[in-house]
Amino acid sequence: MVVLDTISIAILFGSLLVLAGILSSLIAQRFGAPLLLVFLLLGMLAGESGPGGLKFDDVRTTYIVGSLALALILFDGGLRAKLQTFRSVLAPSSVLATVGVLVTTLLVAPVAMLLLDVRFIEGLLIGAVIASTDAAAVFFLLHAGGLRLRPRVGATLEVESGTNDPFAIFMAVVLVEILLGGDNSWGAILKTLAQKAILGAAFGLAGGRLIVFVLNRVGLAQGLHAPFVTVGALVVFAFGEALHGSGFLAVYLAGLVVGNRPTRAHNSVVVFLDAVTWLAQIAMFVLLGLLVWPLRLLDSLLAALVLALMLMLVARPAAVFLCLWPFRFPVREKLFISWVGLRGAVGIFLASIPLLVGLPKAYLYFDVAFVVVLASLVVQGWTIAPAARRLGVALRRTDPPPRRIELDLPGQLEQELVGYAVAANSPYLRRRLIPSWAKPTLFVRDQRIYTPEEAQDVRAGDYIYLLAPPEKAQALDRYFVNMPPPAKPDARLLGDFFVPGDATLGALADIYGLQVAPDHAAVTLADHFAEELERPAREGDIVQFGPIALLAHKVAGGRVAMVGLRLADPDPELPQTLKAYAKVALRRAKKIVRKAFGLDRAA
Repeated sequence: MVVLDTISIAILFGSLLVLAGILSSLIAQRFGAPLLLVFLLLGMLAGESGPGGLKFDDVRTTYIVGSLALALILFDGGLRAKLQTFRSVLAPSSVLATVGVLVTTLLVAPVAMLLLDVRFIEGLLIGAVIASTDAAAVFFLLHAGGLRLRPRVGATLEVESGTNDPFAIFMAVVLVEILLGGDNSWGAILKTLAQKAILGAAFGLAGGRLIVFVLNRVGLAQGLHAPFVTVGALVVFAFGEALHGSGFLAVYLAGLVVGNRPTRAHNSVVVFLDAVTWLAQIAMFVLLGLLVWPLRLLDSLLAALVLALMLMLVARPAAVFLCLWPFRFPVREKLFISWVGLRGAVGIFLASIPLLVGLPKAYLYFDVAFVVVLASLVVQGWTIAPAARRLGVALRRTDPPPRRIELDLPGQLEQELVGYAVAANSPYLRRRLIPSWAKPTLFVRDQRIYTPEEAQDVRAGDYIYLLAPPEKAQALDRYFVNMPPPAKPDARLLGDFFVPGDATLGALADIYGLQVAPDHAAVTLADHFAEELERPAREGDIVQFGPIALLAHKVAGGRVAMVGLRLADPDPELPQTLKAYAKVALRRAKKIVRKAFGLDRAA
């Protein structure tokens, strides 16, 4: 019975730790603290050197839990990545995720040799362990600070963080094998890299398609779709690793495939995976914290802090500026991407591999990685929001996103039911604005259900349910945001929508159901103004994009920085839209005549 009591106490203690982690997330959101930092500190406090006094040194269990958690995190990242976003920044993100990790590792290695008295190959292992980034922490902290990144910067960081983990893991594993006495020739290393990349990509794409096929064709019982997808992701990961491919690359690509194809129960899958990933992260972070001995950290604390500063101020910026040089990122964006290269759980997880295989100096790798991650989270984590504002790469969120309800409709995959509470100052209530691809289906008022015809006088507090494609449901949020009317209404605008100048025509067309030529989809609104005006833009300039009028709301250096949108006018005011088209046509005709008769040169 003593054994049973011990197990019960362990379950109780573990459950309390998880509850503490969940509740502490509220404090983290309130004060803008990285969640990873909170969970790691909880593990340290519960450990043998902390008040909890729990003795824990099971590296094998930690590695298994960490592998499962990281696989789910990567699958969830792929599931949420939109293919259009992925493609738009694939080149810079891929270079950052591969060449950037390699450059960071090579720059860290000699400094580690000098500070920690290790060989070059051991310095490379330390560099590989701390080379990958954690964008989840970045977006959490920006959200807590009430900011949202510019689209290109946010997409680059998101895709980089999802794709650099497999490469960093590969490098760390190869270096561990070399230190264990394996084949360290360049030919063998390149062969291993090619094998893991090719097999991982093949297993990931095939596994993702297989998950989609079963999800849509097999009549699973209600409630089993989400567990099936979650376990399927783990099967893809384990299968890839067992056959000597990159399981982490495989599971990320599988998530990318599943997230960008029509599937049954998509929303329940996302919600379930959110909860499972959250619990897996808490378990991994707490276990990694339990492995740490604070007193042992003192032996390498100073060297690890110097290494962390070198990583933040030299290695990461050098890698970012080198990798993004061909892609015409502004300096301020490269500075921001350099600064927000937060280190996360992957670094500490990779540092547990030498412990697992019993490498000499294994605890040195682990302790150094732990200190570097903590330093990154504390120094960079609490300065992300100020850095974003100072460098002008983020916009302040003045409007909290509305609560969105999504319901799958059995029998088809093209539409879902999306519900919102109608807020008093929402663009929908003020202007009756709704995109062409969304169809109001029913209204709920005072516990009663109305058809759109019956609910003519929609009012604040009603609930509206619309049919919309699942991949566009999130775009409806902007129509139901409770945003106050502008202090100074602009007669040229509806006053409801503003987008940054670096948003693309393709993104705008996708939201409003417009058609745009493929070669124009990547053109930014700022470039569209420049092409249409053929001169430096000025505040107040208006150009057309289909039925939408674009107003230059803010201009910096002759380029449009913020664009106001005016949708098609109601039918009584249709001539105003025709007048706008006529003005554009007349202006273009004048340009052609002036050029034909050489009037531009004469002027």
